[in-house]
Amino acid sequence: MRFPLAAALLTVAAAGAAADPVDYARDVRPILATQCFTCHGPDEKSRKADLRLDVRDDAVKAGAIAPGKADASEFLKRLTTAEPTEKMPPAAAKKPPLTADQIDTLRRWVNEGAKYGEHWSFAKLKRPAAPDAAGVTLIDRFVRSRLAKEKLPPAAPADKSTLVRRLTLDLTGLPPTPAEVRAFVTDAAPDAYEKLVERLLASPHYGERMAVFWLDLVRYADSIGYHSDNPMNVSPYRDYVIRSFNANLRFDQFTIEQLAGDLLPQPTLWQQVATAYNRLLQTTEEGGAQAKEYEAKYAADRVRNFGQVWLGGTIMCAECHNHKFDPYTAADFYSMAAFFADVQEGAVGRREPGLPVPTPEEEKRLAALTAAAAAAQKTLSARAAVVPVAALKAERAAATAAEKARAELEASVPRALVTKAGAPRTVRVLPRGNWLDATGPVVAPNTPAFLPPMQRGDAKQRPTRLDLARWTVSADNPLTARVFVNRVWKQFFGTGISKSLEESGAQGELPTHPELLDWLAAEFQSDWDVKRLVRLIVTSETYRQSSAETPALRERDPFNRLLARQGRWRLDAEFVRDGALASAGLLNHQIGGKSVFPYQPPGYWAALNFPTREWQKDAGEKVYRRGLYTHWQRTFLHPAMVAFDAPSREECTCDRPRSNIPQQALVLLNDPVFVEAARAFAARALAEGGADDGAKLAWAFTTATSRAPKPEEAAVLRELLARQRAEYAAQPANAARLLAVGDRPAPAGVNPAELAAWTNVCRAVLNLHESITRQ
Repeated sequence: MRFPLAAALLTVAAAGAAADPVDYARDVRPILATQCFTCHGPDEKSRKADLRLDVRDDAVKAGAIAPGKADASEFLKRLTTAEPTEKMPPAAAKKPPLTADQIDTLRRWVNEGAKYGEHWSFAKLKRPAAPDAAGVTLIDRFVRSRLAKEKLPPAAPADKSTLVRRLTLDLTGLPPTPAEVRAFVTDAAPDAYEKLVERLLASPHYGERMAVFWLDLVRYADSIGYHSDNPMNVSPYRDYVIRSFNANLRFDQFTIEQLAGDLLPQPTLWQQVATAYNRLLQTTEEGGAQAKEYEAKYAADRVRNFGQVWLGGTIMCAECHNHKFDPYTAADFYSMAAFFADVQEGAVGRREPGLPVPTPEEEKRLAALTAAAAAAQKTLSARAAVVPVAALKAERAAATAAEKARAELEASVPRALVTKAGAPRTVRVLPRGNWLDATGPVVAPNTPAFLPPMQRGDAKQRPTRLDLARWTVSADNPLTARVFVNRVWKQFFGTGISKSLEESGAQGELPTHPELLDWLAAEFQSDWDVKRLVRLIVTSETYRQSSAETPALRERDPFNRLLARQGRWRLDAEFVRDGALASAGLLNHQIGGKSVFPYQPPGYWAALNFPTREWQKDAGEKVYRRGLYTHWQRTFLHPAMVAFDAPSREECTCDRPRSNIPQQALVLLNDPVFVEAARAFAARALAEGGADDGAKLAWAFTTATSRAPKPEEAAVLRELLARQRAEYAAQPANAARLLAVGDRPAPAGVNPAELAAWTNVCRAVLNLHESITRQ
């Protein structure tokens, strides 16, 4: 249950609203959903006394609620009685008793007429009018209208060095260079910030940054999961996501291509690649696995993921029974599964079908070889017109060799998993989710009955995944735009407007600014333009506020739900790695391509068997690629990723946790990638930092944190440098061992003890809170 926590979080949000009319969706439904709907809600199989409290007519007809008469309402009598046999919820339900404030809310609601209303996320999306409040943008007007009601002022604007770092991290996942910071700080043009926004939105690294949260949602990984966890080639799908965000592909088209790109007329290569979405689930290769069991598992997995990614709901709760709190039924669940029944794949064993998808490097080589083969054939044809055939032996050999080289390369291109449609399997409702029980009714593909229906041209034809995709992004669907906008907002403020990114239903948290969420969703739904949505958010004054908090504000709004300031948080695992490599000058900026195998502790895969295998570290520049390209092994995710809370992606992850544990500092100090990065960073400081120690230390600090060190910080670094110099001068063997970490050799001509001392200083700088924090 989430509502005890949600109620605590929304205490601030509800302050000052007691005099307003009670709102069913905001004030009442959360109480009923937590305390009453388990036994008196949508699920008829668990319903007690044949009483429904989620439907007004039923509750009134049964006498549980007497509109306008709280004292005559039986459900209130049961909630407040001291008689154990009459008390609701009963002790056996093991629910916390209602608070006095909750009882008062229900009493006021009944006395005001017991008006029901749709749950906020299921209601038809309408564009609300912007409030009459100060603010440069409409976002600011919504936020500041709420702040005015709470008698809170907005924070001052962030300083320019903080702002350029924040925006660069938020839009690319990389820190700005010192030169980029200086350029923005010294740019006095009135549109300096807007120019910065446009430059970063145009960066190819924007797509990489946006891809990370999407890959978490769709559970992208490079291995199949379960007991064997063998590799699978879906990296072209990851590249498709990056390309799509960079090209600003409309989100409705992005959705359609992933769910049903193979069903489009004459689909392009990349539209077929997009359908790998349907193949990202875990699958088994276990010899004794039951095919029917895993067909059921795969069907449930696809519905679960679709429901979370696009509908933001817990439809998975309807796999075994009707949802206890939301209107999803078991028939809805299996009707949704029927959309995916045409996906062709074996339930057990190796995964097919595949599609040859060349990497960017292979594309270039194929183009060159194709051109060479065509040129050789053209030369042969031209010569054949004037020279006897017998004299063309060399030309024929050249043309044959060129064509053979092209064909061999084409044949060597790995085949990536994609979706291929076939005859759909029969899908029936599985009572209690039991795959052995075939007594449930057969169902046809259909969308949840309580949501607006699909609009289809030919109602006689069986609905397809393409119909599902178009319904998902139709103007009638109230969920998709709200869910996506809420998640994008989280990327820039640390928390969604509704904190429950995975649950837009009754068990989720209500939005703190519902009108703002609906306005943004309506704007987004009007053109499905992701970059325009991002631009709207990051150009607001609300986004550009300082993240500094006062003791009074911390006391009043500890989770920053009212947005009286910006947020601050530790970077995601991939970006922690990327920032260190970027500061060191090691980062490989290649976009896309096969997943890579950077440094990993020896023996980490010792327990990964069926079959036994070892991590084969890549060589050369591949080990310096961005974190999102690291091979994603579901059951043995790279330990540095695990330490910084990256998910296994066995299931959908809507919101990564952010822990603060000692192991993270140990990773930053000892993982070979960070040790090597510190050494390269030190070499840069010595070569580029300036004429003396003070300048070099300031350069390193500024490069990692985007600000100059304070005098006391510079003094600490000077003291550390002095100690390290003395230590390594006395122990040159230790210096040699430190400098030997990593593939890249230390620069020639630099004193090893000096470089080792500076390496440890740079290790400390890269371990600073500010180096791995967005604020």
